[in-house]
Amino acid sequence: MNWYLGRAGQYAMVLLAALTLNFFLPRMMPGNPLRFLAGEEVGLLSPLQIAEVRERYGLDRSLFEQYLTYLQSMLTGQWGYSYQMGKPVIDTILERLPWTLLLVGSALAVASIFGIIVGAIAAWNRGRTADTAPLTLSILVDSLPTFWLGMLLIAIFSVELRWLPIYGARTAWGPTTGWPYVIDVLRHLVLPATTLILATLSGTFLVMRYAMLDVLGQDYIRTARSKGVSERSVLLKHAVRNALLPVSTIVFLNLGYLIGGATVIETVFSYPGIGTLLYQAVLNRDYPVLQGAFLMLTVSVILASVLSDAIYPLLDPRVRRGAS
Repeated sequence: MNWYLGRAGQYAMVLLAALTLNFFLPRMMPGNPLRFLAGEEVGLLSPLQIAEVRERYGLDRSLFEQYLTYLQSMLTGQWGYSYQMGKPVIDTILERLPWTLLLVGSALAVASIFGIIVGAIAAWNRGRTADTAPLTLSILVDSLPTFWLGMLLIAIFSVELRWLPIYGARTAWGPTTGWPYVIDVLRHLVLPATTLILATLSGTFLVMRYAMLDVLGQDYIRTARSKGVSERSVLLKHAVRNALLPVSTIVFLNLGYLIGGATVIETVFSYPGIGTLLYQAVLNRDYPVLQGAFLMLTVSVILASVLSDAIYPLLDPRVRRGAS
């Protein structure tokens, strides 16, 4: 119990630190939100009119008062209204969230499955072509910038081959129901999801490979082989099962990373998710949207860590004994 309370206290401190940075960092950026609140003619407003605009949006208060109001609103779910769109921030985020979850969920599932399978095969064939080829390729892909990968895929599959759409989550004026709609959404999903998969696959692959190599050198693997256990059983029942323990942590941490890392991919492909919303909010100095989107990303990373801490003891009895 003390272990769980300690972890909860750590996550609470992390959340408070993230909320504090979430408040101060946007306000440290150059630029004035008044231009987006009052329009381009803000320079023509009288001092009284500028004061009215600042009062309406709470910008006339001291920074400390704004901070306390911000903490209260973040904890109660009253995230205010977007400066740019004039609608509740929570509604704006919830409109974009399903697209980000679709992109991140599909990319995480494919990257995790392929990373585990290819990593296990590579470790089982250590030193052979089945090991060196994917290892070299993963290191190469991991060294490439994510936005460059996305632009390369666009140039090949959209511009040259014209197989897939370049941007968006669905075709404007396209189908809105039934299988034609599903196929249209999936066609728009392929390129951004593939970019995210390539960006995260190498991490899962490398962790699985090194975990497998460590497991294959353990005494219980040699004991199983000496008892005449088939190589297939040694691989699946003894090696892979134990190697999955550290990989499970990486998978959950990738969940939080992908939700935040999808910002670049969504911007490159103009995908209407949280990342694109965050990019537009930065350009427009839309403080409420910035704070809400950053909070969503922060909570996603913390929840991924919480899930990892909660599930890991279920996978490894030694952790349960240590926690107790």
